[in-house]
Amino acid sequence: MSRAGLADGTEARLRAQLAARTEGNRRFFGPRTDGLARLCHRMAERFARGGRLIALASTPAARSDARHVAVEFVHPVIVGKRALPAIALIGDAAELAAEAGLLARPDDMAIAFGAEEDGGAAARALRIARERGCLTLAFSAAGAEWELEPPVSDRHVRQELIETLYHVLWELVHVFFEHRGLLEGRDRRATHDAGASSFLYPFLAEREDDLERVIGDVASSAQLKSEEIGGLRELTLTDNAAALSAAADTLRESLATGGTLLALGNGGSATDAADVVADFRHPAPGTRAWPAIDLTEDPAILTAIANDIGTEAIFARQVIAYGRPGDVLLALSTSGNSANVIAALAQARRQNLKTIAMVGYDGGRIDAEALADQVIVSRSEHIPRIQEAQASAYHVLRVLTEEPAE
Repeated sequence: MSRAGLADGTEARLRAQLAARTEGNRRFFGPRTDGLARLCHRMAERFARGGRLIALASTPAARSDARHVAVEFVHPVIVGKRALPAIALIGDAAELAAEAGLLARPDDMAIAFGAEEDGGAAARALRIARERGCLTLAFSAAGAEWELEPPVSDRHVRQELIETLYHVLWELVHVFFEHRGLLEGRDRRATHDAGASSFLYPFLAEREDDLERVIGDVASSAQLKSEEIGGLRELTLTDNAAALSAAADTLRESLATGGTLLALGNGGSATDAADVVADFRHPAPGTRAWPAIDLTEDPAILTAIANDIGTEAIFARQVIAYGRPGDVLLALSTSGNSANVIAALAQARRQNLKTIAMVGYDGGRIDAEALADQVIVSRSEHIPRIQEAQASAYHVLRVLTEEPAE
């Protein structure tokens, strides 16, 4: 671990945070990979029949996951993969079941987030969806056909495991579209040339009349992906230990003196910004709530700025409106090169805000040009894994922000 300048207590907390994630990842994915492969097959059949994925949530943190699922399926980041229909229903607890009743159709799939803490709202919505013929999935006991509960109690670790799981579902559902003969109602082809996808999914070129063989290979791929994120989480938390500690100190000092956290990102990173803000506004019991603003939250503001000025200004204009000297801007970007993120960081510095960035790949311009005061880099070229590692980083940042380690 990069320990330069770290207090012993901070180092111990970071090690404990990493250990909890490593063990949780092993226990969650190890026994489930075959089941996940079969679930991907069933989901692919429903998508092939015109079904949609409906994500259900009524609590602040759960809404970020519902939106994240929807954007991943509708706007796939792997070039050449098809857009699949997904909708996020994020009404309050009283509205969720009614919304599910209006929109759920027999070939759809319903996935519930936050069912363990929403007073039964997601369970009621799932029951309606199941009655309509939907395939149902949840991450706690909520009456779903597929209940994949993380074997940990820490809410942050649970969320990270769930995020990896729905990313894996999204990635591997596409495999079955490459094997048309394994989907009900689709024309069978004898073989498939994996082409540009072969480096991610080398088993795509197999025959299409052996479902169990493909299931086995998809299960192996799910296991490899869980191991990949385990490794990237470790690298992210260890290589960036000093930056995370310094960022926590900055954020703690700002909040303690009346400052506000502003968070932003694009696409899946926008949903992660929403998760960050939810964690600060609506913390775990016994943890203090702090002021935070999600700059991706209001579609009227985003679309007004994008339409009248341009997408590059959608965050910078909000920094102008909301930012005060001493506030902190947290920017999330998988590439480190997004023009609107860079513009917001520049505007924040002009207004004397402190800046933190979480980026992927090699850090992009943000890291190379030191465009933020603290830059946390998750060194990977695989966007889902980057986002999952960034979730670990901002959750650990939230933990470290509470009290300085002695």
